[in-house]
Amino acid sequence: MANRQDPILAPPARRKKYEASFKLKVVNFAMEHNNCAAARQYGVTEKMVRDWKANEKALRSMPRGKCALRRGTPHWPELEKHVADMVNEHRQSGYIVTRNQIRLFALQWAKSNPDHSNRFKATVSWCTRFFERHNLVLRQKTKIAQKLPADLEAKVNSFHRYVIQQRNKHDYALSSIGNMDETPMNFDMVGNRTVHPKGAKTILIKTTGHEKSSFTVVLACTADGAKLRPMIIFKGKTMPKLKFPVGCFVHVHEKGWMDEEGVKLWLDNVWSRRPGGLIHKRSLLVWDMFRAHLTPSTKQRLARINTDAAVIPAGLTSLVQPLDVCLNKPFKDRIREQWNEWMVSGEKSFTKGGNMRAPQLDVLCKFVIKAWNDIDAETVIKSFKKCGISNSLDGVEDD
Repeated sequence: MANRQDPILAPPARRKKYEASFKLKVVNFAMEHNNCAAARQYGVTEKMVRDWKANEKALRSMPRGKCALRRGTPHWPELEKHVADMVNEHRQSGYIVTRNQIRLFALQWAKSNPDHSNRFKATVSWCTRFFERHNLVLRQKTKIAQKLPADLEAKVNSFHRYVIQQRNKHDYALSSIGNMDETPMNFDMVGNRTVHPKGAKTILIKTTGHEKSSFTVVLACTADGAKLRPMIIFKGKTMPKLKFPVGCFVHVHEKGWMDEEGVKLWLDNVWSRRPGGLIHKRSLLVWDMFRAHLTPSTKQRLARINTDAAVIPAGLTSLVQPLDVCLNKPFKDRIREQWNEWMVSGEKSFTKGGNMRAPQLDVLCKFVIKAWNDIDAETVIKSFKKCGISNSLDGVEDD
């Protein structure tokens, strides 16, 4: 009996891609002759010619090197309808909407509705096409940049020389090189950008009405990547009767600012309680020229705890202060994300007149703690190197 062999199947033909310029060339030829002649001339099917002629207007509006205009029809129309409704509802209520928020909402809806979201992954490219299909853009307010001094390079070099001199002299461990900075925060942490339809002249954002109410957050970190617990200064004369969360040090000031007394409290309760601080291991503290940092009493206290100060020259914090250069922005971005989430779904209270109250002080503390904990240690380490403070003294990291 003869052996029977299974027939060898040919591999499936690969689908070809045609650029818009080629399609228009075929359409023009078909206009001059006919569809059948154009198909024979360019080696395509007659159906392709008919489809390209029907989409001639779209082909002429798209880039010549592009093969497909994908923004026209969504793959998951039901999902996009719910996402678009969420964006419209939030914007009509005045809430900020971000690209990440859109992607997270879409992913959550997809998991809850698998029948309408097969193989949906909420990619960045999907979000971009979603924006195009629904005529959405990111709107942002402008800001004024810090004015840099005329003798910029000389001041930066002088500061770096001092830091290198001190490191050579005292051989600080990376865990003993720190940076501290005070940053103001508002009770309403309104972001700079929100998703909104194109062409709108007025961009409204809902708040609790406490945009001008502020408090101060004091952040500090060390060159080995450690983050010290944040100090939070609220406006008031007496400590509020609230149970503040563990992980921050709370202080009150009549105007909600840092002053000489606040610096003393920070040195005693935060800087001195870092790893190695209780034994007064020799250390270097980098901070700016804030008046309370330079008073005689502050200098005496630094000397008592065996800490040398490297004072950043005026106007250079945006270049040589690690917190200002690399960390404050992602910290504030994370605060805004939590505030936006609280505005949409957090527990709120209202006045008798129906006005929304600002977040409770303990809630703000939780925002600060979580945002600061979310900054990874590697980013902290790189921030010191980027500012030329903890680079290897043998010069291999000078770039």
